[in-house]
Amino acid sequence: MPDILISPNALQQALEQPGLVVLDASVELAAAQFDGDYRVASGYRAWLAEHIPTSRHADLTGDLADTSAGYSFAVPALAAAREALGRLGIAEARQIVVYDRHDGFWAARLWWMLRSLGVRAAVLDGGLKAWRQANLPLAQGTKAPGKAPGSPAALTVQAGYWASREDVLAVTNGQAPGTLICALSQGLFEGSAVTRYARRGHIPGSLNRPARGLFDDQGRYLPPEALAAALGPALLEGDQPLILYCGGGISAAATALALTRLGRQIVSIYDGSLQEWAADPALPMTTGATPT
Repeated sequence: MPDILISPNALQQALEQPGLVVLDASVELAAAQFDGDYRVASGYRAWLAEHIPTSRHADLTGDLADTSAGYSFAVPALAAAREALGRLGIAEARQIVVYDRHDGFWAARLWWMLRSLGVRAAVLDGGLKAWRQANLPLAQGTKAPGKAPGSPAALTVQAGYWASREDVLAVTNGQAPGTLICALSQGLFEGSAVTRYARRGHIPGSLNRPARGLFDDQGRYLPPEALAAALGPALLEGDQPLILYCGGGISAAATALALTRLGRQIVSIYDGSLQEWAADPALPMTTGATPT
């Protein structure tokens, strides 16, 4: 399987090749100051100020989201995704690379969304920070590379990538097999930290694997052996379905990427995550630690 990560130098060399599409998936998500403090904005302005040459901004808050859903970043309907990705040049792409300017979670989210639509892409390991550290050139403004895109992308919905609230309930009720994995920090999982969501804690029966523990100090994914140690045998052994969640299905995507690198299959992301789950008082949540 081709590596799903690409280095800054390899991407710089690829910029010279025809058919490359580079997408900046950055979103601005403010740190919560109090429970329920959820403030999110498009990363478009930051992209205008500084981005990798030839890249386009992929808007996970609008064009590539179902804004009618009751939670942020909901997977868009197929027709909307086809048009939005077409405008980003996906239809003409021979190679696609995704990055973001933060912690790699947004890039992983777009990468997972593309996979769920039958489109293969790579993620820039370390994101814009790694690009800067490699002393590679940056661009500003809205000048688009090459001819204007617009052809609708040829997409096919792939089964098994997304889980619904009903899927999660079936697992918590013992009506379906599966292991729930929360990718948020230990403090958010246990309920000791301020949360952006309506209630503190996690879905009962979940294991906690903070997605930040999958990266090194430079924001790059750990090598496979270290990734395996961070994720643990409970996630990597056997063929039990894994349902990943976090606050909005973003950190969970980084975990999904790590699991994919290690060859783990039968993995899905609960799209609504705690933004949907915690908002419904009828759905169970708990605090404190659970076995690892």
